[in-house]
Amino acid sequence: MTADASLRVRPLAALPEVRAGDDLARLVRDAGGDAFPPGSALVVSHKVVSKAEGALVRLADVTPGPDALALAERLERDPRLLQVVLDESVAVVRAERGVLICRTRHGLVAAHAGVDQSNVPDGWCVTLPRDPDASARRLRAALPGRPAVVIADSFGRPWRHGQAEVAIGCAGLTPIDDQRGGVDRDGRELVATQIAIADQVAAAADLVRGKTSGQPAVVVEGLGRWVTVDDGPGAVALRRDADEDLFGPRA
Repeated sequence: MTADASLRVRPLAALPEVRAGDDLARLVRDAGGDAFPPGSALVVSHKVVSKAEGALVRLADVTPGPDALALAERLERDPRLLQVVLDESVAVVRAERGVLICRTRHGLVAAHAGVDQSNVPDGWCVTLPRDPDASARRLRAALPGRPAVVIADSFGRPWRHGQAEVAIGCAGLTPIDDQRGGVDRDGRELVATQIAIADQVAAAADLVRGKTSGQPAVVVEGLGRWVTVDDGPGAVALRRDADEDLFGPRA
């Protein structure tokens, strides 16, 4: 399965501040997302999806429990924020150097369980969408031409400095190009090659939008047959099971 010979990556116009209950599909259409060529994907920051879905927490309403208080003293962080992080988590993987690495209820392993305070009002934080793949399917269904949709977030990576965008939700896109069982040019069997298509689309989109530009939506064209008629398995297919995680805690 191959894409076209080249890709075109272009940001849509800036969106207004997104608030709970806003029609995100309408905002995307108003920003220039009213026509999507075949083989294209819309990539949106998870934050605008979360805001539209009301996934915001006011810290003044949070009462930290004993675990959050203990972690806050150890990490020198706001205990109310850490309580929100714990509420979004099923396990704490690491708690060091001011950072809490958690496995979220979605199965993602992320710093602070994806809870973020950037680009939100003071005294508030935003969490990940409740079901990012479902969010992607709903957005796709409401857009003209039903382009693929990727919901992206910034993740750190083991052994690498810096963050890169990954797909936490997607619809209408083959998330993984699984080449296992094929052969390379020398006839050797491929036993581990799985290309993270959805993650690479998310990362490509981030190159043309700024974190503070107000342009959270990007169109990636030229993805060819990786864009599918059906919604597909979603980004859940990219998540590694805990028992395969070489970086998590060990008994």
